Parts: sequence; C-alpha cells; structure tokens
Amino acid sequence: MHELNESIRRELIVLARRKDARTFQFARNRPTHWVPRQVRNPDGELEGCFTNAGAWEFLATKLEAGHPVEIVELKTPPGAKGYVMKIDMEPGQPQLYVKLQLQSGKIIERSFHYSTHIC
Repeated sequence: MHELNESIRRELIVLARRKDARTFQFARNRPTHWVPRQVRNPDGELEGCFTNAGAWEFLATKLEAGHPVEIVELKTPPGAKGYVMKIDMEPGQPQLYVKLQLQSGKIIERSFHYSTHIC
C-alpha cells in the first residue's frame, strides 16, 4: 500500500466538491458500481440513504479528516491508479467500499457500495 501524498488528497477533496469535475464513465474498460442510494447516510434524516451529492460531500469530509486512502493499480484500465477508502459506518452495518480515479482534472466514480444492500 502506498501512502497518499497531500497534493493528491487535496485534489481529491477539491474535485469531489466540484459538480462539474465529477464524472460517471461506465465502460467495459472501466467497471463501476456507484450506488449511494443503497447506502444509509449516518447523518441522514429518518435513516435515509445518500444522494449522489451527499455521497461526494461525505467523501470530501472524510478526506479532509485524514481518512486512510489506499493507492491501488487498477485492473481496468490496466496500469491506472485508483484511490480506495474502506469506511466503517454505523454499528451493525457493513463497511463502505469507495474507489475513485483521477483523470485529466476529473474525479471518476468507480465504487461506492456495501457488500450487502441496506436500504
């Protein structure tokens, strides 16, 4: 596991908060499982699930707080870097798995899901 440097962390935070910088690019060479509406938002009202915008704000906040980020080499596309966060949520809930990718000034949604469905 490689440690995330502060300039990449800052870039992830800034891009996560810029709606025009966030992108969803599902393709065979870029599989995606981004389902925030299936993940319970611990701060949501009445045990609601995340919205897409809420998921991005949650991630930016976790990054600002220094949450660990693992740098991985993606299988698809080969050789590209991915940024993985494994986030403990509320007690009794599965861990949240998040994977992001940076490309040309954009942040790409790759993964935001539980291993099981809650909502």
